[in-house]
Amino acid sequence: MSRTFIVAIDGPAGAGKSTVAKKLAKRLGFALVDTGAIYRCVALEASRRGVPLDDDARLGELVAGIQISFAAVGGESRVYLGGNDVTAAIRAPEVSMGASKVSARPVVRQGLLGLQRRLALAAEQGAVLEGRDIGTVVFPDAEAKFFLDASPEVRARRRHAELGEKGVEASFEEVLADQNRRDRDDSSRELAPLRAADDAIRIDSSEASIEEVLLRLEAEVRSRMARRG
Repeated sequence: MSRTFIVAIDGPAGAGKSTVAKKLAKRLGFALVDTGAIYRCVALEASRRGVPLDDDARLGELVAGIQISFAAVGGESRVYLGGNDVTAAIRAPEVSMGASKVSARPVVRQGLLGLQRRLALAAEQGAVLEGRDIGTVVFPDAEAKFFLDASPEVRARRRHAELGEKGVEASFEEVLADQNRRDRDDSSRELAPLRAADDAIRIDSSEASIEEVLLRLEAEVRSRMARRG
């Protein structure tokens, strides 16, 4: 029996990974595993418990007992932490920055690696995973790998608009500065830095619509699925 089909989508914040991953999973009938949301949940839980983001001992204990799950509700993917819906809470700017910090801690990355793999491999039809190191660390043998990117300004504009829709007040300059800090942190960390896998298909979404990007990914995945039989 062959392993479930794994689709890895990596890239920096604001490249469109989350939106494309959700839509692609829905079209293919695959499970969605948002690894970025997993790290955000760790950051949120650490904040709630008063755990310093550089305290490896306490972070290790937190990760060992954390309960994270995903579910489709009304056609939308929801994120649950300890049984509570935290889909909106984990998108707050301070949680985003916290997620970047905890993701740089080896104890957190190693502690969550098994969870990410289990969630994906438990999917019968297939799974779409999006994050920073899916194609390089979590599933280096993924059946299909993509790296989505866009210019810093385009990514910041998207994030700024997203925050505005949620009622979060932040200037474009603040969003761009936060994003640049996250990019530096994610790309320069020693463990599992943000980078494209050598065999990943690179896509620049700066001038492309979500639908255009989605169609390209879907066509490639279906082609590989057909070849796999």
